[in-house]
Amino acid sequence: MVDPFQLIHIPNILFGPGKIKELPVQAGKYGNNILLIHGLGSFIQSEKGREIISSLDENGFRVSKASVSHEPSPALIDEIVQENVSENIDAVVAIGGGSVLDTGKAVSAMLPLNEPVREYLEGVGSKKPTGGKVPFMAIPTTSGTGSEATNNAVISEVGENGFKKSLRHNNYVSDITLVDPELVLSCPTAITAASGMDAFTQLLEAYVSTKASVLTDAWAWEGLKAVHRSLEKVVHEGDNLDARKDMAFAALISGIVLANAGLGLVHGFASSIGGFIDMPHGQVCGTLMAAVHESNIKALKTNDPESPALNKYVKVGVLFAGDTLQEQSDDYYLDQFIRRLNDMTESFGLERFSGYGLTESQAVEIAEEKTGNKNNPVNFSAEARKDILLRRL
Repeated sequence: MVDPFQLIHIPNILFGPGKIKELPVQAGKYGNNILLIHGLGSFIQSEKGREIISSLDENGFRVSKASVSHEPSPALIDEIVQENVSENIDAVVAIGGGSVLDTGKAVSAMLPLNEPVREYLEGVGSKKPTGGKVPFMAIPTTSGTGSEATNNAVISEVGENGFKKSLRHNNYVSDITLVDPELVLSCPTAITAASGMDAFTQLLEAYVSTKASVLTDAWAWEGLKAVHRSLEKVVHEGDNLDARKDMAFAALISGIVLANAGLGLVHGFASSIGGFIDMPHGQVCGTLMAAVHESNIKALKTNDPESPALNKYVKVGVLFAGDTLQEQSDDYYLDQFIRRLNDMTESFGLERFSGYGLTESQAVEIAEEKTGNKNNPVNFSAEARKDILLRRL
């Protein structure tokens, strides 16, 4: 029997090495006046980045540009909108990591409105997004956030009244998502590791989510298999195209499943932490992953041993143990899986929060007042959340 489910539409996806060559044709469907949003890292200055710019120029596009150096803030979105609102932009094309893609998504949504984006953020503003937008194309150069397939853009403001909230509407899913694993070959090792753990987290949280469906389970499982094959490999062999293809696929699928099944406590923490410290999202998720899932498993074993989520954790444990015969006990696979997560956390160099300036009092406030358990398979108390977070301080 298949239980009821609802599916948010997914983008028109072009996946595979060399797909970037189709950018002029795909962008040309909307017009020749393009706003190109990119990062300040090495990619846009690389040979491949220069080829992309040249291909647009050679095909007669008028290209305006905007750069992103950090996770997007309301001020950044508003600034880019103001600079381009009178330019009659036909399409927004974002090429970069998750912050760049979220910026492009938000700019495409706000250009028709020409209002402060803060007014439309969940839990911050008083207005609901209209769903109108300038056509948007997403081209990831990291394999992590899955923003190329989600219906939200995450906007952060760090400080005393800081927040990390979403601009969300089903129409904000990108019109065209172009995933070319060759674009990720130059991604630095540290970013590869952190973004890979972000994709891993999203797949696993969606898989054990209370909102999971038979469809999201099937997608998440394929993504988890790709992570098992290639996450550690790609961190150590950045030029391995097969591993890059696996992780590009895993990140893409993680975006689809999180949009449809939701996420758990790792991302609940990440949303709150983002308002206190300027720590890359992938680092936040990666450093929390083992601690949260270990706590989930312990609580489920004690309080709900027949939980579907616990059975899924066992299945993932078997996958990561590489034991096709499943000859050991469930507890063995659960323990081995948590050990594997802890090993990844250490070997990938995922820092603790104190390294980014988070204090114990801030951690307590985050855990007790600002973090919920939405979609997490365990409804942790504020005290339990505090204990989990302080383990990674």
